[in-house]
Amino acid sequence: QVQLVESGGGLVQAGGSLRLSCSASGRTFRSAVMGWFRQAPGKEREFLTAITWSGGSTYYADSVKGRFTVSRDNAKNTVYLQMNSLKPDDTAVYYCASRNSMVGSSYFPNPGAYDYWGQGTQVTVSS
Repeated sequence: QVQLVESGGGLVQAGGSLRLSCSASGRTFRSAVMGWFRQAPGKEREFLTAITWSGGSTYYADSVKGRFTVSRDNAKNTVYLQMNSLKPDDTAVYYCASRNSMVGSSYFPNPGAYDYWGQGTQVTVSS
């Protein structure tokens, strides 16, 4: 069984920064792509960014481009999301997700393209 565990969420003032981590484990863990999503109350799950394990190619939603940075540590099976210049609109539960096999990047924003999900971590940005 594959487990994804997010950490690093919390309360931060507008303009501040947070770094989220997503640690993957499990005997059968294998992943081609890791994605970060978020979901605010009453809204659909929103794609933020994705990174490939091999090569480290990154992809960003326009809403976070320039403010959020995704990175990975292959040795630790961990993916990070550095979030800067946070705004109250960034308040949401943040999820990481893993896809076993590679697929075209046009699929990365689709939550249905991922095989495993973490439980989420709350990020609250106060004004």
